[in-house]
Amino acid sequence: MTTLCIGSMGELLVEFVCADKDGRNRRPASYRGPFPSGAPGIFIDQAARVGRALGARAVFAGAVGDDAFGAVITDRLAEGGVDPALVRVVPGVPTGSAFVSYNSDGSRDFVFNIAHSAAARFPDGAEAEAGFRAAGLNVLHISGSMLGDPGMRARAMDLCRRLKAAGVALSVDPNIRTELMADRGYLQTVQAMIGMGDFILPSDADADLLFPGEAFESWSARLLAQGARAVVLKRGDQGCVGRDAGGQAALPAHRVPVVDPTGAGDCFCATFVTLTALGQPLAEALARANAAGALAVGKLGPMEGNATLAQIDAFLGLT
Repeated sequence: MTTLCIGSMGELLVEFVCADKDGRNRRPASYRGPFPSGAPGIFIDQAARVGRALGARAVFAGAVGDDAFGAVITDRLAEGGVDPALVRVVPGVPTGSAFVSYNSDGSRDFVFNIAHSAAARFPDGAEAEAGFRAAGLNVLHISGSMLGDPGMRARAMDLCRRLKAAGVALSVDPNIRTELMADRGYLQTVQAMIGMGDFILPSDADADLLFPGEAFESWSARLLAQGARAVVLKRGDQGCVGRDAGGQAALPAHRVPVVDPTGAGDCFCATFVTLTALGQPLAEALARANAAGALAVGKLGPMEGNATLAQIDAFLGLT
């Protein structure tokens, strides 16, 4: 296996989960938390857990407040084996937060505090580029969840261009949040990042917005022709389909009890990108990513179901 350093950047949050359904965060209710969260943080924790058995390393550029919630996040990342060199602790600014309320139809309503919290103060520009390059970064993952704020998205795009020019591969999960779509620049930036991406991993909902009325076979072929190494469509309880230059593979979802689906897509992406970047064939990486997503939904809290490679292989009956 090739030595791999995989990185991500963006919002680090604590998440609170509403105990009642259908309240849409609009009525008094009990909430459970704080759970460490933030899509890029979930991704890097899972990447570290999967990759360390194979000698891979994980590094993250983010920021938390100097409060108890910040410690919840940094303690979890340290436990997972994430290099903390680019994680700032910002005095006098609260750690970012998210409140999620589930509905009976399976949909979710979020209230985020990102732009006005420490979450928006991640290292960027020359500082982040130098830090990532010093770590030996091979792959940088970007989640669209960090692109709602114009300032954050501009800084993310600048760093992606810097690292791409230096030979770093780019992984893109569009992860489009309607709550964050404040202006046209949001989708334009997501599309620009997809155009630079080596690993592109939209959900069904993302694909409906980005490629309306177009079949996976059509838009995935176009992205591969533009230079992508692998394209995957995450389909939730309908499974997944992936494609690279060698062919296509599709898998049904595992039928497991769903406790909390938040973070499952990030676990899927982290597992697939880490293993694919390490040289595993598409079908094998896709099977393990599919299993990681299934394990993730079984526990309350977006990082609580993150799994090691050994746990994934045990779930699949490979050990």
